[in-house]
Amino acid sequence: MQHLSPVVLFCLLLFSILGLTFFAHTAVLGQMGLPEFGDKIILSYLVNGILAGIIYLLLYYYRFKLKNYIGFLFMGGSFLKFIFFFVLFYPAYKADGDIGKTEFAAFFIPYAICLVIETVFTAKMLQKLD
Repeated sequence: MQHLSPVVLFCLLLFSILGLTFFAHTAVLGQMGLPEFGDKIILSYLVNGILAGIIYLLLYYYRFKLKNYIGFLFMGGSFLKFIFFFVLFYPAYKADGDIGKTEFAAFFIPYAICLVIETVFTAKMLQKLD
């Protein structure tokens, strides 16, 4: 059996888990009688997934050249995600003066999933460099 590259494996796992979580998340919202696609949930899953993919791809590409700076680049990627949050989501979430639980969950659930997967794959990548 042919081995998949870490980048392909990362993307398959990331987008599979995000897809399953998205459908579960929207199903729970629907069961609770809440709008399934409100709070910019689709944009949130897309932005978090795409940014996680780009960040990991860049870390993987530069893993040998910038071996000693991967941790800083990883943190820079997290900072980039926060910039996107404050530009794309925060104004809409804060428009009514309060960030509700569903708004928080719409951003934080995909953010947390991406962060965990990125962290695991980056740690594996760094272990192979030593």
